[in-house]
Amino acid sequence: MNPFEKTTLGGISLKNRFALAPMTTYSGNKNLTPSEEEIHYLSLRSHGPSLIISPAIAVNKKAQAFTFQMSLMDDEKIIPMKHMVDAIKEKGGIPIAQLHHGGRMNDPSCHDNIDDIVAPSAVKALHGNKVTPRALRLDEIEHTVADFKAAALRAIKAGYQGIELHGANTYLLQQFFSPHSNKRNDAYGGTFEKRLTFIKQIIDETHEVIKDHASDNFIFGYRFSPEEIEEDGITLEMTLKLVEYLKTKPLDYLHVSLRHYSQSSMRDETDETPLVNHIQSVLNHEIPLIGAGGVDTLEKAKEALEGGLDYIAVGFSILADPNAIDKIQQGKAPSKVIDASTLPTNLFKRLKNYKDRLEKGGFTFINLP
Repeated sequence: MNPFEKTTLGGISLKNRFALAPMTTYSGNKNLTPSEEEIHYLSLRSHGPSLIISPAIAVNKKAQAFTFQMSLMDDEKIIPMKHMVDAIKEKGGIPIAQLHHGGRMNDPSCHDNIDDIVAPSAVKALHGNKVTPRALRLDEIEHTVADFKAAALRAIKAGYQGIELHGANTYLLQQFFSPHSNKRNDAYGGTFEKRLTFIKQIIDETHEVIKDHASDNFIFGYRFSPEEIEEDGITLEMTLKLVEYLKTKPLDYLHVSLRHYSQSSMRDETDETPLVNHIQSVLNHEIPLIGAGGVDTLEKAKEALEGGLDYIAVGFSILADPNAIDKIQQGKAPSKVIDASTLPTNLFKRLKNYKDRLEKGGFTFINLP
């Protein structure tokens, strides 16, 4: 499969099979609108991949997981967001809004009241911030669904050409699906089917907004993680049942969160079959599958597509080199130079925390402030 062939997704023509992976930048303004640095960062990278999936966008105040995370929690955020969307479109990218709620994984420093860190159940995560969340009441769950719906409408008004629901990386949608974080015994938990209820409502309400307010050519996707490491967490078997369910929904793509495109099971080290192969045994390309991890050459891009992906999300390669996709097309390796002048200040500072590890991987840093 040629990674640079033209395709169509959600009625929109794409110039290649690449997407900019959604990466947290910690770089919005204090009022949680896109900063000029963040707009510049995305604009520099919008000419190569077809799809530009935004960093996670908080749907309400309780959704905020990171410092200076962008938000669409109110109408005042629409015009500032439109400035970023227009900058992406100007460079030829198709902007996709990734709507998000951090749930129990929220950074406590983002919340004055610890009770604002909420989840399906009062179960502390075994990694990350490790704050015991407050279990959502039924009325709060309904309000959260409504907040996703309202944020979707604001994304459309801001000019986004697609929406991705962030159901991966241990955030709120995944927390409702996971038997580790969801111990409820009501309509939202207790059985596999009930743990799908929240996801179903978010998908259905978002699709209703898209149907009523977006153009006919609009992309709708869902991101998921295939497994959890917790003993009572999400298994591959559960995920394959989730994929079977997602096939029935009005989605234009699924986006699997991977460390590497050929990654196999974390839970069963004896199973060396790539997770993408397992997923496609159920999905059968009936909905396009996006995946990321390790693609930095034309050969790897072709291998990832032949291995079962339909589209490739590129993360660290394009973070370091805004021209990564152009170089891959030319058969060249993207640069491994992390240039502070092409990155938001806060993002660059965070990357510096991993400087030794990155330098061992061949990366160098220049223009340090």
